[in-house]
Amino acid sequence: MITLAARRTLSAFVIAFGIAITGAHLFERADAAPSPRRTAGEEQRMPSVMSGDGMLIPVAGIQVSQLVDTFDQGRSGHSHHAIDILAPRGTDVVATADGRIRKLFNSGDGGITIYQGDTTGHWMYYYAHLDRYADGLAEGALVRRGEVIAYVGTTGNAPKNTPHLHFAVFELPPSGEWWKGDAIDPYPLLVNAARQRAIASVARQ
Repeated sequence: MITLAARRTLSAFVIAFGIAITGAHLFERADAAPSPRRTAGEEQRMPSVMSGDGMLIPVAGIQVSQLVDTFDQGRSGHSHHAIDILAPRGTDVVATADGRIRKLFNSGDGGITIYQGDTTGHWMYYYAHLDRYADGLAEGALVRRGEVIAYVGTTGNAPKNTPHLHFAVFELPPSGEWWKGDAIDPYPLLVNAARQRAIASVARQ
């Protein structure tokens, strides 16, 4: 049972954490379009990624306050549909969740990239502009959340003086092709996951 003192500590932490998040622009804009309602069946099959449950920020050492939501920003005539996480070249890129490496791919825009499926096969995590892969990484490999899979770089069309990770989340079609899917904003997922872990940490004290 959580004591009265612990409950007060938890409440104070939640309030402080909410203020910090607001100050860092981590809540959705007031004029943002509301998310479409999902049916009960949809909610049952996608609670993990939609809530960000367990997802890690995929760049080592980056705090939630350093994230910027660039999902709807324009990029050469199209929406970004991802977030850019700036970090020094060579910084560890880690698996955001447990899953399997579906495709290692080098493209003109994304440069050195990774497509990682989740454990259900319903979601795809995309990591781009990598400097290089972690030693031994191969298609079909199982990876664990937090495992180093690559390193931050500027390959593809990334500005050469701005190393960063381009990170995207896709809901795959029923046919499961790794190169298809509907983009979902990773920013609120990562923020919510960090909030859940912080609250759980205080509750355990």
